[in-house]
Amino acid sequence: MKILIIIPAFNEEENLGDLIKKIKKYDNENNLDILVINDQSTDETSLVCKREGVNVIDLPCNLGIGGAVQTGYKFAAMHNYDIAIQVDGDGQHNPEYIEKLIEPIIQGHSTMVIGSRYIEHLGFQSSSVRRMGIWYLKYLINTLTGLKITDPTSGYRACNKEIIQLFSSNYPKDYPEPESIMYIKRKGLTVLEIPVIMNERIGGESSINLHRSIYYMIKVSLAILFDKIRKESF
Repeated sequence: MKILIIIPAFNEEENLGDLIKKIKKYDNENNLDILVINDQSTDETSLVCKREGVNVIDLPCNLGIGGAVQTGYKFAAMHNYDIAIQVDGDGQHNPEYIEKLIEPIIQGHSTMVIGSRYIEHLGFQSSSVRRMGIWYLKYLINTLTGLKITDPTSGYRACNKEIIQLFSSNYPKDYPEPESIMYIKRKGLTVLEIPVIMNERIGGESSINLHRSIYYMIKVSLAILFDKIRKESF
């Protein structure tokens, strides 16, 4: 079974080296391929990848998180991977949960599995402002679809080959995690969550500030509502 780890990265030179080492330490049998999507970083993100001996795609322009992740899915589709795993480049995601992420997919129980920090509420829980936003999105998705997702903004997720193909051709661009859940639900596919413990970012800066958070909530809310309307119209 071919498994690809997709790591979108923008100015993550301080975190990528340790993350890659942790993945390699976990991957004793060398079954995992690692691909970093360097979203036109201005630091030495690309150099760190080459130094650690992992594949890196250096984008010619900044595509944002959605475009970077979709690039990874296009690569996975082109090279016939069975499972793709998203791992954030900031080091918040623990590779030790990879086996638990892919197990429901291998067993055929789900097409996508999300790692949630809000099932057992252990480890880093994010800022209070972001937790409020996550609670709102969780409530909105549940109200519109009946789907109970505790961590809709989590970028720690694994997908099977069917979703790899879908995401390679159509993937939300700005803040894709909640929107992609709605997309999968509309396609009649299954989503599960497993509990994970996440780390706090050590180096670098998050791209989400107050103004981006406000834009994020408005944009994602509208996208989710439009997706619901689209489903009911067709």
